[in-house]
Amino acid sequence: MNRAYHRWDSPALGRPMELLVFGHAGAPVIVFPTSRGRFFEYEDRGMVAVLGHQIEQGWLQLYCVDSVDEESWYCDRAHPRDRLQRHDQYERYILDEVFPFIRNQNDNPFMMAHGCSFGATHAMLFGLRHPTRFNRVLAFSGLMDIRSFMSGYHDEHVYFHNPVEFIAGLQPGQLRDELRRLEIIMAIGRDDELAPSNAALSQALWDKGIWHAMRWWDGWSHDWPYWQQMIQLYIHGAD
Repeated sequence: MNRAYHRWDSPALGRPMELLVFGHAGAPVIVFPTSRGRFFEYEDRGMVAVLGHQIEQGWLQLYCVDSVDEESWYCDRAHPRDRLQRHDQYERYILDEVFPFIRNQNDNPFMMAHGCSFGATHAMLFGLRHPTRFNRVLAFSGLMDIRSFMSGYHDEHVYFHNPVEFIAGLQPGQLRDELRRLEIIMAIGRDDELAPSNAALSQALWDKGIWHAMRWWDGWSHDWPYWQQMIQLYIHGAD
């Protein structure tokens, strides 16, 4: 299996950023790490290994990116608006730096966003906010209502970064039409404390006529052995 490490100074973030690439061809998958996780986490936790056959066959190519969660969502010393501003800089890093980097290596048009736990929150946010950039979102055990990170603060900026809120308020128009073309797959344990936010987002999506797959697992299911099973089931669709 091809494995490549890359690092560059990000203009959007003003700091070095690292990532790992697995595979030589196939549908690109941007993999976001869990809360405050790192770019090597997906490999260390055995997720790359369980996808080894698909990667070696050239069906998938993984781009495991780093996060700046400590500087954004988890930065309690910063005002919530400043946390979101740092996240917006991270968004620009992904869209303006990682995307061109991927396209320079891989012209496969089918792009996926994927993550587990808070990585699923990232994947869902990118997919919902930029549906023309992605074809599929794979979100496992993620938080879909980010208001708990905002220390009670709320404004329009928070609204448009909160999947449950802005989907519930989505009006007919181009964005809704674009979202209807996006393949959204969520999976979570019924006993996961984040399950209610997934149910709320699922209902909001159905209310807007946006197809998606909501897969409920027994028990808690919020750990790497479960996510290893989920990715093998759902990486190629919602079966």
